[in-house]
Amino acid sequence: MENDSRVAVVVAHLERLIERGAPSDALPSTRALCRELSTSPVTVGRAVAALAARGRVRSEPGRGVFIAAGPRTEAASTGWQSLALAPSRVDGAAVRFLDPVGVLADTVPLSSGYLGADLHPRAALQAAASRSIRRGSVWEPAPAAGLSALRAVFAHQATVDESEVLVTNGSQSAIALIAQAVAAPGDAVIVESPTYPGALAALRAAGLRPIPVPTDARGVDPVDMDAAFARTGARLAYLQSAVNNPTGLSLHPERRRPLLEVARRHRALVVDDDWARHIRLDAPVPPPLIADDADGHVIHISSLAKPVAPSLRVGFLAARGPVLARLHTAVVTNQLFVARPLQEIALEFLTSAEWPRHTGRLSRTLVARRDALLAQVRRVWSDGDVTPPRAGFHLWLACPRGVEPGALARDAQRAGITIGDGDAYFAGEPAEPRIRISFSATSERQAADALVTLATMRDGAAVR
Repeated sequence: MENDSRVAVVVAHLERLIERGAPSDALPSTRALCRELSTSPVTVGRAVAALAARGRVRSEPGRGVFIAAGPRTEAASTGWQSLALAPSRVDGAAVRFLDPVGVLADTVPLSSGYLGADLHPRAALQAAASRSIRRGSVWEPAPAAGLSALRAVFAHQATVDESEVLVTNGSQSAIALIAQAVAAPGDAVIVESPTYPGALAALRAAGLRPIPVPTDARGVDPVDMDAAFARTGARLAYLQSAVNNPTGLSLHPERRRPLLEVARRHRALVVDDDWARHIRLDAPVPPPLIADDADGHVIHISSLAKPVAPSLRVGFLAARGPVLARLHTAVVTNQLFVARPLQEIALEFLTSAEWPRHTGRLSRTLVARRDALLAQVRRVWSDGDVTPPRAGFHLWLACPRGVEPGALARDAQRAGITIGDGDAYFAGEPAEPRIRISFSATSERQAADALVTLATMRDGAAVR
């Protein structure tokens, strides 16, 4: 294969000729370019193909290569679109939260929704991809519900039947599908407070109204849920019963059945986001809430993007009864099906010996990082009680009086550190000033140093 740097040299040379020429002008022949640049026909061909793919040139077999017509240069006016677009239901802060790649690339990610690259099972995924890609069927359409074998694996994880599982493009896609398919614009949706901002964004994008219900050390209180359903007439709730993001807390076992009784009494559906089941630390993760639900009130969702790698965007939802049929229709109309190569890779990985090895290594590494960060938190941030999460990779820290989490997050960003602004995790008024920090994408030393810097900023903010 020709050296990419040689291709870049030819591309740069042709770009200069294009800038000096006009549309439809012929470019030098391959033979002339090879002679002038001391390169091979293969390199010239690759350079021309790259420019053709960008619309810079057009190739006419037997005639040569010509400069393509450039884009419109006159100033375009798109102001008219304000009349065509409905008011946005999602603000820019929510979009930045969900699409932080450009920001995280230049900072210490002390708050991240994904594992760092050093924790991705790269070799195992590459091996799974290599095995999958050799199959003749890999480029064929997949069933809308997902590959049967993959659905069976997910069904086992959720303790449901394979027929009750639909494969989705990750859990964020599943939340959006549910919000659009199950409720109508203007409907109220009960949510824990605090909760995952991505869910709040998806609910609002569907025109729904998140109604916060406070949580304590035992999770959401069924009595408060009952009152919220009665007051608002809501028929849908979004929870994270196993591990809450951002707090790391779990719904207490004594509250599980009373909560399901509340759902039954109000004939409501409960979306249970099981995002951290495979990111277990040093305590058992409670069984899926759907395991206690025989009457179809729980819609269980989960994903591989969190415990494996961000771009393995394969997840699933599990449900029973008419809501499953409604969601199957939503899957077909919104995505047709999840890309088969991704499903095949996920299936290969999940059914290999590498999957339990990965989760074991992940647990040991994250426990060490969590304990190191907790120790640093107690040294430089607060000696108050910080609950170690049983799964996942977030810590939920209180800020001293007078410190505004959003301002602290912006100051940290300017210093090259990303933290989670706690206010973004509340559907209503924040209960108290908090920030979220994570131990998934930083080394122990990197996280410790960043926290020291953050504590210095906090102290400066507190005395202003």
